[in-house]
Amino acid sequence: MAPSEATPRISFTLSVWAEYHQFYLQDEQAELDTPDDWGEQLTTQMIAVEPGIVGVATVRNMDVPLRVDLLDGRPNDDFSAWDHVAEASLDAPSGQIVIAGCMDYFPDAKRLPVSPGCYRVRIYYGGLDTLSPDGLEGEDHYQVAVWPEKHADPTIPKKWPSLRA
Repeated sequence: MAPSEATPRISFTLSVWAEYHQFYLQDEQAELDTPDDWGEQLTTQMIAVEPGIVGVATVRNMDVPLRVDLLDGRPNDDFSAWDHVAEASLDAPSGQIVIAGCMDYFPDAKRLPVSPGCYRVRIYYGGLDTLSPDGLEGEDHYQVAVWPEKHADPTIPKKWPSLRA
């Protein structure tokens, strides 16, 4: 399911190792130094933000399916098919956005080539209520749309009702 009617300039799917129930979108040159409230942000909003990095929470601590689309502009979406939607800004001065699990070998991680600048990332979360009782199996899936846009505060356009306050 595409996040918008626009045709992505770049689109790919991958499986990302979501160890500790998270993966990252980050500028290639960003230094990963998560703040003390990183875990709190992930558990209450399913997104955590620090300069040059966006953390994405997942419901499984396993490989999860992810689609990434680079768009020319803000998508015009209907969020009804998604359980949760979150947005944040990401500065990418290096021209490379790295998509990686927190324990991935960074040099081998997937990269999204972009023009250096500021981008908005929208994360779509689906199938969040499909986990098996042991939390190992499920139909959860994630999609990220990336487009150039001036910096803005993170937002949660649609909140999953099962998130704690």
